[in-house]
Amino acid sequence: MTFSRAYRMVVAAVLGGALIAVAAPAPAVAAAHRELTDYLAAHPGGVPVDANEISYGDGALLVTLRAPVGVHALADCPRGWFCFYDRPDFGYPRGKLSDCGRQNLATWQWQFRIGSAHYNMSSGKATFSYNDTALFTVGVTNPVRTDAAPWRDWANFVTRRC
Repeated sequence: MTFSRAYRMVVAAVLGGALIAVAAPAPAVAAAHRELTDYLAAHPGGVPVDANEISYGDGALLVTLRAPVGVHALADCPRGWFCFYDRPDFGYPRGKLSDCGRQNLATWQWQFRIGSAHYNMSSGKATFSYNDTALFTVGVTNPVRTDAAPWRDWANFVTRRC
């Protein structure tokens, strides 16, 4: 009886996986793959983590291409990171960092494209700047910047003070 139960579980798992594979619409998978390859062509140097995320600098920066289903205009930076978004109102793609110190956003082709930001760490702050001129800051006391205006798309450096 134990063998037949184990056998049924294996068969159910295999069939379940087959149904998931059949249920995934081919055009959606192709579109996601095309988006990933287009992003990497425009922003070289990254390594795909999955169909929606790319790692740069051995994981120093993670870029998420699309918001999770049902998430729109929400600050959704995971705990332990500070995030910046390509568009105002947290519009994706989203970049996320956690390192301290000054970083050149050009390293990951994120210079001049910060539209909003979210700081989701327990201490410190991150200041976005144009060269040596501070533009705006997000941190523990002011964790979100819904719109980086009037400095939208100006930042080319970010400095995190830990």
